[in-house]
Amino acid sequence: YAEYFPNNKINSVQLKAALQRVLELPSVRPPLKMRFFRAQMATIITKAAQDLPFKTIPSRRCSSLLGWLQERHVSVYPTHPGYDTNAPPLMTYEAGIPQELADALRGEQWAFVMLPLAQVQEEAAATIGGGGFGELLSGATLPGLTLSPEVLIPGVAVFSQRALPLAAWTNGLELAALKADPEMGSLLLETGVNTRWRYANYRRTTTANQEASDWENAKIQAGGVHFLAIQTDPDAPSCSGFWMMREFEASALI
Repeated sequence: YAEYFPNNKINSVQLKAALQRVLELPSVRPPLKMRFFRAQMATIITKAAQDLPFKTIPSRRCSSLLGWLQERHVSVYPTHPGYDTNAPPLMTYEAGIPQELADALRGEQWAFVMLPLAQVQEEAAATIGGGGFGELLSGATLPGLTLSPEVLIPGVAVFSQRALPLAAWTNGLELAALKADPEMGSLLLETGVNTRWRYANYRRTTTANQEASDWENAKIQAGGVHFLAIQTDPDAPSCSGFWMMREFEASALI
């Protein structure tokens, strides 16, 4: 389903009417929540959905939509008549300044890890199905991206004796991406639309910097797909939390 609006018709009244038309379709069940990733649209979207049967959440966990937009930026928009690669974007994306994360959201240990895509998806599904917290990305939520089941997906494993409550608190953050920052010697957690947290630190040794660089390169090779796992210890048979994420280019966010 799609509706298109001229610039002078982008307002909460028009958006609410469009959402109501979608909800009235016979095949549509009202969602529990509606995510949106453009901070500039927050007021319009929130106001439009005030009386509708779902809550709005600012979040970059819009994998299907962002993947679709990223694909169009590469293969569709450049073919349109009048397309100008130098035209300034109508909206901008600015990442927030990294903040200190509350101690309650930190584990005792962590490590960079890599697993085949098939195993990552199996682990995410098993965690969610077993009463844990997390989110799975598969074909429908990875548009424009073709990955073999054997491709290595980079991730971060966090170990904590309070893994279940830690996973529950983490689940409320609307996880968007993890990034290794070699200049800060930090692992940054991006949440919501543009919030960033110092999730963990590491000593900036040659070995540690190389491991962080290899991890980031693996994320690029995997089309931005990566994951966060929370479990009690490295030998635990299951995870309390397992979230697949996909980092997108800035062009998809504007």
